[in-house]
Parts: sequence; C-alpha cells; structure tokens
Amino acid sequence: MKFYPLQFEPILKERIWGGTKLKTYLNKPIISTITGESWEISTVDNDVSTVANGSLKGKSLNELINDFPVEILGTKIFAHFGKQFPLLFKFLDAREDLSIQLHPNDELAKKRHNSFGKTEMWYVMQADADASLIVGFKEKSSPDEYVENLRNKTLLNILDTKKVKQGDVFFLETGTIHAIGAGTVIAEIQQTSDITYRVYDFDRVDANGNTRELHMDLALDALNYQKIEAQRFYTKTKNISNEVVNCQYFTTNFIPLDGKITVTKSSESFTVYMCVDGNFELTNNIETFQYQKGDTVLIPASLSDFQISGEASILEIYIS
Repeated sequence: MKFYPLQFEPILKERIWGGTKLKTYLNKPIISTITGESWEISTVDNDVSTVANGSLKGKSLNELINDFPVEILGTKIFAHFGKQFPLLFKFLDAREDLSIQLHPNDELAKKRHNSFGKTEMWYVMQADADASLIVGFKEKSSPDEYVENLRNKTLLNILDTKKVKQGDVFFLETGTIHAIGAGTVIAEIQQTSDITYRVYDFDRVDANGNTRELHMDLALDALNYQKIEAQRFYTKTKNISNEVVNCQYFTTNFIPLDGKITVTKSSESFTVYMCVDGNFELTNNIETFQYQKGDTVLIPASLSDFQISGEASILEIYIS
C-alpha cells in the first residue's frame, strides 16, 4: 500500500451558538446558518471521519487504522494506544458565546464515561473587534464560592476573560472552566473525547423553547479551582517549526511558511497539518497535493520524507 496525505470529509455540527463563517471564511459545505463545528479528523463513536481523496476515498479512518495501524498511527502511538486514534481536530465558528463548561481528566472520564479526558488547545484564526474568551478563575476559588456565584447567576464575576486576536493560543488542561466567546473562529486540537460538563448557558433556549442540559453536579469535583494561565506565547520564525504546546497528549508547532522546506520525520507518530492561513503544496517526490486555509491533512506515519512550499500559516501536530 502506497500511503499519501489524507483528507477527510468534514463532519458538520449545527449548534445554537453557530453561524456561517465556516463557509465564508473556511469554505466548508455548510447548509445552515447555525453551523458551529467542522470535525476535521475524528474517531468519536458515530462521528468517524471518511477519506475524501485518493485511492482510499470512502474508507473510514477506523478501517484504515484497523488494517494498517503502524503505517497510519506510527510505532510509538500503536504501542501506547493500540488501534485507537487519540486526537480530535475541529474548526469552530462562535456567532454567539458558547456555554461555560469544563472537561474531566482521564481518571474521571474513564470511571464515569469509559472515555479519554479532554485536554485541548485553541488557536484563534479570526476574531471580531472586542472578541474574548473565558479561561479559568480570576483568582483562586473554592467549591463554595463557585456554587454561590452559580446559584446567584454571577459566575461571570469570578471568571477570567481575555480579549483575543488572530494567532492567540490557549492551552486548556482538564478541569479548566472556559467558554469560547462570540465573534471567533477557532482551530481546536484535543484528546479524542466528546465529554463536556456544561455549567451555565446564559439561560438560552433553542427553537423549541428548550434549555440545554447542564451538568452542575458532575462538574463540582472535576473543576480546577486554582488560578491558571492558559495563554501560550510562541516564536514565529519563518520556515521552521516553532513550538507552541508540548504536553503528554500532543505537541503543536507553528510554521510560518514562506518558500520551501524539506520535512524528514520518524515513523513513530502520524503528523497533522491544519492550514490556518494562506496556501501551500506538499510534494512526496511522486505527487503534489495542494491545500488552502481551512484544510486539515493527516500525514500517515509511514510517509517520512516530503517538501512543503508556499505562503501559509500552518499548525503541525504530532505526539512525541
């Protein structure tokens, strides 16, 4: 089997807070005015990505991993995770504020949901004037203070709000209370998990007048009440991989591409490229593949030597 860079059909999700920027800004084939998410690479149950290009078109990612686990995942990833794809990649369009929420750690998620936890990072692709995010508490809090403010609908008073601009990055460890704010387009990298504890949703109702489910009891012992600093600052040296986040779950680098670079990597891990601006080409000495802003591509672990060229801003993700 000759492996090549794989793209997948986007899995589009309507959300009460979604809009139309996934189409206008990222060229996704949305058909509603409340599309909030494009799942780019996923093996979440009932939301498994399907190959969109090349000879493997129509195959699911799970099928490929089952048949070619080492070639797709890499030696190290297969040894650690077996035939599981450990990450989930998304683009999000927040026309309105998302709910205030948090995610459990691996231990709680395994115990309660038989799932991974959900450590994640955000890269801000676009931000309207005065757009902001909520990340953690302003100061160290406590269960009693948190519950009192939740009950009095004053939770926002004790949460840390950050104004954001294009290129800002936030790394959210499990237990961090957070919310993506209105007017942002986000590239999100996370563990393979769809477990969210929603604690406050601004009393919103859907088209049928229903409020969304809250998970206040589950959240109490999953919360990190410490003050944290989630924003990550990083260099932007052209034509190299600038480290942004390096944690046990994933490493993310930022590549400001301006010209051509040669990539040589080991077969220990797959690599994912998310094009967050511009256009680039990838050549593997046999074929050339073209990508634009909003494209996500999975480089199988067995594809170790290639060149990328163009003018683009790229997120490079793998597990080290």
